[in-house]
Amino acid sequence: MTLLDEFKRLNAFFLPILLIFTCQGARSDLLVSPAGPSQVNAVAGSNVTLAVSFSGAPDPAVTWLMSDLPVVTWTINSPAPPDIPLNSRKVLRIELNGSLTFVNVPLNYTSNYTVEMTKSGLGKSSTTFTLKVFETIHNVTLSAQPDLVVEGSQRFTLQYRMQQGVIEEQMWFFGGVEINTNSRYLVEDRSLVILRPNRNDTGRYTVSLTNPFSSETAHMNVTVLYGPDEPTLEASPAQPFYVSGASLSLSCRADGLPPPTAEWAFGGRTLSGSRGGVLNLTNVQTSQGGVYTCTLLNEQTKEQRRQSTSLNIYEKPPDDPMCSVQSANNVDLQYDCRWSGGTPHAQLSFPELSNTSIGAGNFSLTVTASDNLNGRTVACAAHHPIQQNECNVTASSPVEFLPAVRTTVDSEGRIVVTIHCVSEASPKAAVSWSKGGQAVAVGATHQISSDTTRLRIRDYNVSNFLLQNYTCTCRNPLGSQRREVQLRGPSISDSSLFPNQDGTIVTLTWEVPPTSVVTGFDIQMKGPDILKKNRNGTQTRGGSNRFHTIQQKPGSARSADIFSLDPKLTYRFRVIPKARMAEGEPSEVHRIGPGEGLSGSAIAGIAAGIPCSLLFLLLLGGFIYFCVYCSKNKGRQTRYPRSRAVEKAITTQTDTTPHNLLTGGLKSPPDYNRLQQTPSERSVALPSFVPPPPVRVATTV
Repeated sequence: MTLLDEFKRLNAFFLPILLIFTCQGARSDLLVSPAGPSQVNAVAGSNVTLAVSFSGAPDPAVTWLMSDLPVVTWTINSPAPPDIPLNSRKVLRIELNGSLTFVNVPLNYTSNYTVEMTKSGLGKSSTTFTLKVFETIHNVTLSAQPDLVVEGSQRFTLQYRMQQGVIEEQMWFFGGVEINTNSRYLVEDRSLVILRPNRNDTGRYTVSLTNPFSSETAHMNVTVLYGPDEPTLEASPAQPFYVSGASLSLSCRADGLPPPTAEWAFGGRTLSGSRGGVLNLTNVQTSQGGVYTCTLLNEQTKEQRRQSTSLNIYEKPPDDPMCSVQSANNVDLQYDCRWSGGTPHAQLSFPELSNTSIGAGNFSLTVTASDNLNGRTVACAAHHPIQQNECNVTASSPVEFLPAVRTTVDSEGRIVVTIHCVSEASPKAAVSWSKGGQAVAVGATHQISSDTTRLRIRDYNVSNFLLQNYTCTCRNPLGSQRREVQLRGPSISDSSLFPNQDGTIVTLTWEVPPTSVVTGFDIQMKGPDILKKNRNGTQTRGGSNRFHTIQQKPGSARSADIFSLDPKLTYRFRVIPKARMAEGEPSEVHRIGPGEGLSGSAIAGIAAGIPCSLLFLLLLGGFIYFCVYCSKNKGRQTRYPRSRAVEKAITTQTDTTPHNLLTGGLKSPPDYNRLQQTPSERSVALPSFVPPPPVRVATTV
């Protein structure tokens, strides 16, 4: 590419960008926005500023409005003083950038403020602030109306008073729980109204008053007076018996004034946790069945009343019955059914296997393994007075499976191959390992996992991998499955190349045979090198006609991304599988790029040679035309009589070769002797053709 072409390319790239920025810079609008928060809180008597910023025009006219009333008018950088009402001049002050400052701000300046900026020809822009002025809260007290709260009265009210303060939020709590307006409570300004109070409204009430700069709380205990009368005991929900794990409550109620205290006792022990005469029992057990006694006491009158009730609790077994099948000596099948707990214990049986065998809680039945049990679902029937249930179990022989091979490198740099064999079966299949017809001996080289499903081979030698044949057998009483694993050296089964849309990035993917031992991959490339930056920041590129490694990937990798490719050039890629230092056969070579084609210099030479070739052909044609023209003119010259000696010399010539001028581009005269020969005649010598004697022609001048 010449310098002129490069300049044209850059000019075409940067000229639109310059035009865009030029057009954008030709227009600007006046814009005003808050330079800080638009919601501003301030303490009465402090200084506060509503900060703004503007852009798009110099020295706009500024107007601040309090609600809809203008309070400050000024033009920025104007020598004239701002226009501020007389009664606000000690409070309001406008800053050089148009911000509004309040000096010793009073409470009555709480309002919404709008700033408007205008500039001739650029329109108007505005933004709004909210200013709230607060006083700190001091000396909050609570009082009740009326003083005595009686159950069934219409209402009683809690009110708060304070020495000073501006309240932004008030919250009421009863027993630590927030109170909101509902059918029993009315939260009003400075008060809480409790409608139709009852004994459950006795407790501690709290009011919390807050603003952004202070908070205060006040507390008051309220007692609702009643009873006691004859207590009433109830269980909820009402049932003849309760199931273990259920929840219920026992309530003890009586009228009284002041309110009586309730105390529950069970088995000679006082129970804690009762509140308002209600005893809540959750997740009850059979040990909690019996007689419960409630005692009511009026603290002022000291009068007591007792009432008792009986509670019956049955327990069902927890969860659901569980079924399983185990191998007994790898010959028989042991069916297990478990549903522990409960009062009484559940009765368990396998009706399909035996009509007489029954167990309680935990039950096992051993039967001889047979083909009719393979894949057959057997049900365990579980009977309990509260609930009947069942569970199912299916015994099956091992199914076909594929061993999994995993290759790693230990801390000492040795190859470790792990073969994993698992076959779905019920009961679980035991795995045995063999090599060359003999059981694998556990030692330094071979290790078998505790569940026998994994064989670990340490210090694996890739060079003799064809001899490394292992067999894993999965077996249970119903059958077995056997798979032979022939470990292979590093190899690749398939590979693909996916370029991006621009051709600057390619993703190389590959697959590895399931039993191949691979610890890593070399990603190799042939062709121009990838662009790199040197110390001076310039990009350099080399090239290579041989494959060389550009990336190294671990054995678990199945893809590689290659960046910074030139879409105008041709690259070739392949993957080399490796097991430590041993290399396997490379993958298929993948090519990307426009192809081999002609080089730039060859194309330039052809382009320059075409005009020269045309010029050479033109000159050659002119030269041939000139020669033919001269020959014709010479043949048209006047012939004069010749002497007989000359004619005789001419007629005796035997050379029939045409003139030299006629040999360029013309065919020689045919050999009539050869044309007239038959195949049999051409095998013998024939007399040569003798031309007829010349005829004398005399020209008289």
